[in-house]
Amino acid sequence: MNPVEEFEIEKRKYIEALGQDVELRQLTKAWFERASKQRYSYHFTWLGRPVIQFPQDLIAMQELIWAIKPELIIETGVAHGGSLIFSASILEMLGGVGEVVGIDIDIRAHNRKAIEEHPMSKRITLIEGNSCSADVLEQVEKHAAGKSRVLVILDSNHTKDHVARELELYHHFVMPGSYLLVFDTVIDDMPDSFSAERPWGPGNGPKVAVLEFLAKNKRFSADLSIDDKLQITVAPNGFLRCVAAP
Repeated sequence: MNPVEEFEIEKRKYIEALGQDVELRQLTKAWFERASKQRYSYHFTWLGRPVIQFPQDLIAMQELIWAIKPELIIETGVAHGGSLIFSASILEMLGGVGEVVGIDIDIRAHNRKAIEEHPMSKRITLIEGNSCSADVLEQVEKHAAGKSRVLVILDSNHTKDHVARELELYHHFVMPGSYLLVFDTVIDDMPDSFSAERPWGPGNGPKVAVLEFLAKNKRFSADLSIDDKLQITVAPNGFLRCVAAP
């Protein structure tokens, strides 16, 4: 066994131990709830744009993009555009013609301007509209045509019904070896106050949609090893690995 293989085996051992550490999970949950009260995810930028993600999840996304080398990344939810620029920057380092399609029901003018003027804009296409509408899906289909390595990231409306519909409409873009990421599944694990004044909340969030999706769609499996190694994530049970062709 060479040193690289030994290192990977040792890593897996410690990651498994992390996943079994109940006390650490409790401490992590307490930290997460405390930090979220101070809008922790809003305090970071990527190449100059607010990214509104936990740094730990960005590391996981980077690992997946680098390993999968997608020809296309589909992201629902644009906000300030930091996540699109993050994905585009990793694709830029990979080289090739990989592109990012960002979808949002409302792309504000100042955010659109900042994204379109960014150096990574050459790899980004913005689509304004409901991610579940026929018109938007038709545009996405055109970008996905002929591409076998597609990564999908769902991070828009977090209600159970909307996420369930996105899963139904977007899962077919993902082939074995790639992933479908569902963000903010943590909503269903948080106190009601975490989602105050939002249309989503515990019991009406992304994780409920994910669990129902996995129960009926055997093409995907939650990659819990990512949850275990991150510990701090907004997407528990949300890193879905495609394990079978349609």
